[in-house]
Amino acid sequence: MKSFLFTAAASVLVLAACAPAETPAPTVEPPAVEEPVAEPVAEEPAEAPAQTIVDIAAGNPDFSTLVAAVQAAGLAETLAGPGPFTVFAPTNEAFAALPAGTLDTLLLPENKDELTRILTYHVVSGKVMAADVPPADAGVATTTVAGLDLSVRAEADGSVKVNEATVTTADIEASNGVIHVIDTVVLPRPAE
Repeated sequence: MKSFLFTAAASVLVLAACAPAETPAPTVEPPAVEEPVAEPVAEEPAEAPAQTIVDIAAGNPDFSTLVAAVQAAGLAETLAGPGPFTVFAPTNEAFAALPAGTLDTLLLPENKDELTRILTYHVVSGKVMAADVPPADAGVATTTVAGLDLSVRAEADGSVKVNEATVTTADIEASNGVIHVIDTVVLPRPAE
């Protein structure tokens, strides 16, 4: 029997040696899946904080005289309010062109009412962009916050006039309205 077991074991070994070698099953790599690469996102600039008409004027050195006048008249809080307002803002040069001593006199505390009347003559309720200004031939009067009429008109040459002042820079948008820079201080008639 020993020989039988020996023969059987030898037969198994011979058969195993003659059998084709098991080749490992080919490993199939799954197709490479491309991960979507996130496109670099340009950072959006942070929105500038909403600036009121007063903030914009205070930040522009060409309006330092206007800002001083607005503060002397006690209008800063109003013009920083919700509005909307349209302000025809004279530059420092426009104030300098007033007759000698006029500005100094207006800035005196006893002349606060007159200063307020002049400054509010430069302000219209609502937001009026340059494109909304009626043509000169329409003959439309614009009522100011002072309750007085102002002639705001688009001329045939494309310029915008405010009484006799010219808008030199239009449509400076603020959170509570718009500023149009003018080259002359517009004064209401004394009878008004």
